[in-house]
Amino acid sequence: MFDKILIANRGEIACRVIKTAKKMGLTTVAIYSDADAQALHVEMADEAIHIGPPPANQSYIVIDKVMEAVKQSGAQAVHPGYGFLSENSKFAEALDAAGVAFVGPPVGAIEKMGDKITSKKIAQEAGVSTVPGYMGLIEDAEEAVKISNEIGYPVMLKASAGGGGKGMRIAWNDAEAREGFQSSKNEAANSFGDDRIFIEKFVTQPRHIEIQVLCDAHGNGIYLGERECSIQRRNQKVVEEAPSPFLDEATRKAMGEQAVALAQAVGYTSAGTVEFIVDGDKNFYFLEMNTRLQVEHPVTELITGVDLVEQMIRVANGEKLSITQDDVQLTGWAIENRLYAEDPYRGFLPSIGRLTRYRPPQEVAAGPLLEKGTWQGDAPSGDMAVRNDTGVYEGGEISMYYDPMIAKLCTWAPTRAEAIEKMRVALDSFEVEGIGHNLPFLSAVMDHPKFVSGDMTTAFIAEEYPDGFEGVTLQDAELRRIAAACAAMHRVAEIRRARVSGRMDNHERKVGSDWNVRLQGESFDVVTKADPDGATVRFTDGAEMRVSGDWTPGDQLAMMTVDDAPLVLKVGKISGGFRIRTRGADLKVHVRTPRQAELAALMPEKLPPDTSKMLLCPMPGLVVKLDVEVGDEVQEGQPLCTIEAMKMENILRAEKKGVVSKVNASAGDSLAVDDVIMEFE
Repeated sequence: MFDKILIANRGEIACRVIKTAKKMGLTTVAIYSDADAQALHVEMADEAIHIGPPPANQSYIVIDKVMEAVKQSGAQAVHPGYGFLSENSKFAEALDAAGVAFVGPPVGAIEKMGDKITSKKIAQEAGVSTVPGYMGLIEDAEEAVKISNEIGYPVMLKASAGGGGKGMRIAWNDAEAREGFQSSKNEAANSFGDDRIFIEKFVTQPRHIEIQVLCDAHGNGIYLGERECSIQRRNQKVVEEAPSPFLDEATRKAMGEQAVALAQAVGYTSAGTVEFIVDGDKNFYFLEMNTRLQVEHPVTELITGVDLVEQMIRVANGEKLSITQDDVQLTGWAIENRLYAEDPYRGFLPSIGRLTRYRPPQEVAAGPLLEKGTWQGDAPSGDMAVRNDTGVYEGGEISMYYDPMIAKLCTWAPTRAEAIEKMRVALDSFEVEGIGHNLPFLSAVMDHPKFVSGDMTTAFIAEEYPDGFEGVTLQDAELRRIAAACAAMHRVAEIRRARVSGRMDNHERKVGSDWNVRLQGESFDVVTKADPDGATVRFTDGAEMRVSGDWTPGDQLAMMTVDDAPLVLKVGKISGGFRIRTRGADLKVHVRTPRQAELAALMPEKLPPDTSKMLLCPMPGLVVKLDVEVGDEVQEGQPLCTIEAMKMENILRAEKKGVVSKVNASAGDSLAVDDVIMEFE
């Protein structure tokens, strides 16, 4: 076994690889850009080498710079993680020429599976089920229409070298096929320098299900079950789980065997993923093969007990797989939620800045990983597990230069329902401040009836949140639980306040027991009766709730129990109550005496400021271009300016007709959220 490994990546995946490498006794080497000088992966590694400026195209994906770091460190192996150079055949070739092990597949496998047309042909030859389509060269739009009719609408026009949704169009008729062909061709040429287009049948009610494969260089290949990845937004996965709630054992076996057959057809070694589209009748079709470790690999590890990174390293060292197909047992259920630095209330726009508070839930071990001795979290705790793969820390910066994903929160439990419930509590316990983030949206998904039932397709987010995410409206039963908890917490705060002010004699002062709790437009009159173990909260309809917990004033996280069920609240102070965030909802909770409630009801409601005649910056970013000036008349939909954030350009457009009366920003200005860019008459 080699003794030193370089991780050619950053962020959470670099940290995750470092953990396993250290467990194996290997010396680890990190690489970093200027922006990552204080990054967590740099701190965790035994050695770290600087490779250039922040932009990835000047550092992390410059092969010569990475190779120089390999040479300087003396590393005998390189793990590429995912993204960056992980599927770059030229990088694998350079390592091979230098006599350094690439912890990934052979160059030939990367090249064959990297081209969608070539990979589909190989899949067909290997007996893998593929979507009906035409893989040849398509000359023009009219030929595209003819082929589309032969396949049968709807069809998907896709760029051969595509990815991330670029160069992709769905056509339901001749006109859309004609228009989509030209648009896809232009987009493919601009994005990839390759304008080849192919056409295939568009699968309705599609689910995105992928098979994890693992192969060695001695002819052995196995599959480790599947992952359901149907919850995605703009082709970006958000929630994954293993196994899929949709597959039966026969379909799983057929998909797994075909995935292994494809891997062996291209001489694949290492861990890889074969992605399938599965329709409502469990017909499955090959989509593509990812010749690297997948972002969502932890859920497979949690249900199988197999450390995939360790297996990749051992295969790269020339070892035979120590696991056979019969050894692979799927135990329990695992769910992964991706925590992104993006604001769901603002159309999921990227968010950058300092993490003023970053406190994930405690990792606890259980399940197959613990049983097989491959767990890397904290001590065992019951029959449920929490795992958080991350690459950031409190006080660190979320940079504009890289992917907005900052953590992958995973839970494991014996059943799917238990894993979901554990995830709900873990999400509520995850404290993130200083940036916009998608924790509320993830909580909403975990409570959504379609997700809970497992009845979902890749259109889930588009169908269930067509106008974007606007927060969660909680049901009455949950509001009552929160009201009961807040009444009990308010009583504790009142006692503390009296003690601090010196108004309590012998630490005893009668604190009122009658309260009015108002939240989400609802009002509850309650009576609290406290005792040494907690409080009983009685509602006017006679219902009672038992509340306990160790919250004290000033704590920003309240781990409460209401009627023997956990309730986790993020707590902020507001005048006369609390700001409570839980289960995707953000609530102002006012706790008042009955008389205060009467007077508050007479107060006029404070209206938000009118910003309808202003263009506000929706995210922290850089003004790239202003398209209008004072005095210009603008029409609805007209571009007003371009803001750059995380290397993505966002064009801000006029929402209605108007005249520009004032421009407050110039090209090159750095703006914060809600800065006024321009005003209108």
